[in-house]
Amino acid sequence: MNNIIYVLPSEKGPAGGIKVSLKHSEIINKLNKKFSSQVIFIKKKKFSKWKNSLHKLITLKQPNKGWKFDQISIDKNNKSKWFDNNVIIKENFKFNKKKDFVILPEIFAHLAEDLLIKNNINYAIFVQNGHAIEFTSDHKTLNLAYSKAKFILSVSNHVNRCIKLAFPNNKNKIFIINQSIAPHELNYKQKSKIITYMPRKLPDHSKLVLFFLKRYLPKKWSIVSLEKMNEKTIFKNLKKSKIFLSFSNLEGFGLPPLEAASLGNIIIGYTGEAGKEYWKSPIFKKINQGDILSFVNAIKSTIQKKFDYLAINEQRKKLLKKYSENVQKLQLCRILNNIQKIVNK
Repeated sequence: MNNIIYVLPSEKGPAGGIKVSLKHSEIINKLNKKFSSQVIFIKKKKFSKWKNSLHKLITLKQPNKGWKFDQISIDKNNKSKWFDNNVIIKENFKFNKKKDFVILPEIFAHLAEDLLIKNNINYAIFVQNGHAIEFTSDHKTLNLAYSKAKFILSVSNHVNRCIKLAFPNNKNKIFIINQSIAPHELNYKQKSKIITYMPRKLPDHSKLVLFFLKRYLPKKWSIVSLEKMNEKTIFKNLKKSKIFLSFSNLEGFGLPPLEAASLGNIIIGYTGEAGKEYWKSPIFKKINQGDILSFVNAIKSTIQKKFDYLAINEQRKKLLKKYSENVQKLQLCRILNNIQKIVNK
């Protein structure tokens, strides 16, 4: 049996990229008996955090980006409780080169040399955000990591273009695996005059938009922040709301706007780049990043019009079909078959 091991940062709060990898791990464990999957959560050692802070204080300069191998340790207590999952946690860095295949996120690609390459362990790099590829200033190590990777996994056409631009010699190793959105039962009659948003990525932008909007928002309309909510509570609010405000910032493929659309919302705001692949009317209304006044005016005009839920639902069905869990499983199976050929050579 081949074992697929995901290495991920230990995060206490919501993180879309981690959620995607954990769901992949769950799917692999359910697919068939040929594969198993585990997850290693890593964190920075306390001494390393203190040392970096002291370095900044003394030199007044930002140290090199990217965690170093001797700075990390395994977090054995991380369960990502903000959404339901049943992943299997691996509590060490011991790998079997005859069975194990490791998947590193793009932010940890530079760790491949010390963690995997030196020990002849096969691996892939999973790029969910093309703008996070340069997570270290050690470009020599980064180039080595991508050149030695058996595959490079990508979540969107935009991410593909980023990978090809940064590492043109590795463009033939890219496999795309779609994001997926789960279908939910939806009753448009239960929608309320609610605007939802997530301020986490661009809090200054959301604060400005809400400030200018406040005077013009009808009394029957309310605004709900989805900050610090678990997945169930977020979906519960999205089912009720009519409008979702997108403050995506240089995303590889921001899931919140797509999830909000699948729950019958009109999306107003920033595409986050990869969102351009599905950002079409009548559901999506694009605002150029930083154009606060256009953002506010778009909200004002939207709440004054009657919502065409027939057209919205038609587009919603197309999104659910394109980004279905079944499509994602087929793509994942293709990748697993290629992994099996490599590991079992």
